[in-house]
Amino acid sequence: MRSPVVMSDQKATQQASTLRRFLQYLCPYRKEIPIALTLVAIGASTLSIGPFLIGWSIDHLIAKGNLPGLLLMLGILALIYILGVVAIRGQIVRVGWIMQRLLAQLRQDIFIKIQSLPISFFDRSEAGDLMSRLLNDMNTVNQAFGQTIAQMLGNLFSLIGIVIAMLSINLQLGLLSNLVVPLMIFTTGLFSRWARARFRVTRKTIGELSAKLEEDIGSVREAQAFNRVQLNIQEFQLLNAANRDANVQAVAITAAFLPSIDFLNTLATAGVLAYGGYLAVTGTVTVGVVTAFLLYIQQFFRPIQILSQFYTQAQSALAGLERIFLLLDEPSQLNDAPDAIEMPPVRGEVTFEEVKFGYTPSQLVLKGVNLHAQPGQMIALVGPTGAGKTTIINLILRFYDVSDGTVKIDGVDVRSVTQASLRRQIGIVLQDNILFSGTVAENIAFGCPNATHAEIEAAAQLANVHEFITSLPQGYATQLGERGAPLSQGQRQLVSIARAVLINPRILILDEATSSIDTRTEALVQEAIVRLLRDRTSFVIAHRLSTVTQADQVLVIQQGQIVERGTHAELMTQAGIYANLYALQLGAASLAEIH
Repeated sequence: MRSPVVMSDQKATQQASTLRRFLQYLCPYRKEIPIALTLVAIGASTLSIGPFLIGWSIDHLIAKGNLPGLLLMLGILALIYILGVVAIRGQIVRVGWIMQRLLAQLRQDIFIKIQSLPISFFDRSEAGDLMSRLLNDMNTVNQAFGQTIAQMLGNLFSLIGIVIAMLSINLQLGLLSNLVVPLMIFTTGLFSRWARARFRVTRKTIGELSAKLEEDIGSVREAQAFNRVQLNIQEFQLLNAANRDANVQAVAITAAFLPSIDFLNTLATAGVLAYGGYLAVTGTVTVGVVTAFLLYIQQFFRPIQILSQFYTQAQSALAGLERIFLLLDEPSQLNDAPDAIEMPPVRGEVTFEEVKFGYTPSQLVLKGVNLHAQPGQMIALVGPTGAGKTTIINLILRFYDVSDGTVKIDGVDVRSVTQASLRRQIGIVLQDNILFSGTVAENIAFGCPNATHAEIEAAAQLANVHEFITSLPQGYATQLGERGAPLSQGQRQLVSIARAVLINPRILILDEATSSIDTRTEALVQEAIVRLLRDRTSFVIAHRLSTVTQADQVLVIQQGQIVERGTHAELMTQAGIYANLYALQLGAASLAEIH
């Protein structure tokens, strides 16, 4: 078992590595950083010179009754503080400008990473947790580094200037004032370790809470239909309570930290007042020096308090950055090969040669699948749920790589070409197609964003959806809501078919495209599909076997293997698994008609 010291050292190393990686995002702003630091230095200098001039004025102007000199000094102080205000404002604007662009780039990197991750990553990840990293964790980083970093830098420079000024004016009082610094460093380090551990828990629990919210909000209808509302509320309450407790513990640590710093501030002030007063009474130092030191003490602890607050806030931000960089470091298992080529225009020949595949290494889903689709053929995939039909489709699209064997299109291994050029030539219409917020035209042109309106309209006509679209209030410019609301399932399916028509693929994939829609709309969908399949190689996952009677090949999949293959007529003659399934469905349909 590792000792707490070793674990603490590892966490500190991890935190330092996270911070270094975050600071690398500053590289594009090498020219702006010196300007910002110059403004920070000017602002800090104006603050640190003020007490010195006030103390000097007490000894050399007020004590000697030099009113004109005092008025001149007041004017100089006013100019210095005005310069400081201008410099501080400039530093806030400049540093804010840099940090907001840095954070925008980090958000962009996260989104690009999420979009480019393999499908296998999303099989084991929750959308809500990913959203939490992009929104909640980034918001925490923004609050710490985007909004307060300028103030933190200004106070750090001020602190350095104040220490130099105090040691220059009087070495003894300067050293006395700084006696509490080791105590502050120890206190800050102690509280930061506690805070870092608690903030890691808060980042984790808010991710779990976001995932639960995303899942439950998207399934309100199902929860009400299955009377799970109360159970969902209870599950949410548990996660919410865990997040609340983690935040309470983190806040309790930071709340105890500030009074500790205030106590050290009071201790240092009392020490300077007592010893400085003694030195002034004995004539070792002047009253002006003591006054300057008391002003410096107040200024000395103000930046320390702000820096301490920033430090504890940064613990939460660094915990968020750790989660963000873990996501950015997630391996893209399906990167294009270094020598990958553009897939040439395909004819549509698809071959599986002894293909084996498993979503986990220990459990194969496909166990030596062989198939050969000639250009223009319709291949029907039938079989029970979990047999491997969708997996075959995923391998054609190269959402996953085979564990063994090869998948070829026109004799070319799909792993040897770029994924973009491969998928550009494959169309897909799923059982539950997703439309997006935007116009109907934008949804049809989803895979071909540069399509003209005439091309979009022609695709809609082939998909039997043109008349419906023109009946909408704004026609093709009608705005759709989330997931295509308020269109019906059948209308969404027709728009999805138009989307596939527009990209004019040589290979087409249909996943039970006519299920869950009414009879009249099904007739329109079937007619559109017949047009879409013409002269294209197609793979059709079919649950209703009546829809694949015209297929060139029917492949019956069971437990990851093709157990039967042939045309509908050939398989019916064999009186095997397919024939039994067809007879059962035909009987069920006849029984439904009777009722």
